[in-house]
Amino acid sequence: MKRISLVLVLASICILNLETVSPAFALETYEAKTEASDAAARAAFDMFEAYGFRHLKPGQYLWRDVPMSAGSERVIISLGEQLAYLYRGDQLMAVATISTGVEGRNTPTGIFAVLDKRPFYRSKKYDNAPMPWMQRIDQYGIALHAGYNPGIPASHGCIRLPIAFAKKLYSVTDLGTPVYIGA
Repeated sequence: MKRISLVLVLASICILNLETVSPAFALETYEAKTEASDAAARAAFDMFEAYGFRHLKPGQYLWRDVPMSAGSERVIISLGEQLAYLYRGDQLMAVATISTGVEGRNTPTGIFAVLDKRPFYRSKKYDNAPMPWMQRIDQYGIALHAGYNPGIPASHGCIRLPIAFAKKLYSVTDLGTPVYIGA
């Protein structure tokens, strides 16, 4: 039912070209947050199945080739594990350490979509800070981007990724790619 609602909202924006509707797409309902958290828990199990007992240090990532025929991409963020997972269809393609928002500047949870992509961007809020391989997921400036990755929450709410991973992720995602952020 939730997916049908998402399709209807996106279709109405595309078909009707509604300028008054925000181009931002985010589901931050209880149900969306629960679905995102469940996806993050499943991703941890999928990581074990795909890569075995691997512990990533800050700034590390794992990537394996999954054919494009497997399906479309989606990103799952686990705030508790401080890991990002990339799926192609039902197959885990990659996992990387991340750094998310500190207490008081928490990274939002729920289901989002990539709204804007730029290979290099500078923050309008935080002293022109560089945001390489930026993929914005909400209208307030929260984005996936390359940046300092100590393996613990350390950002203003964005999801910082290892530089090489951010570049590869940028190359396989499109506008509209779903991003699930769970606790």
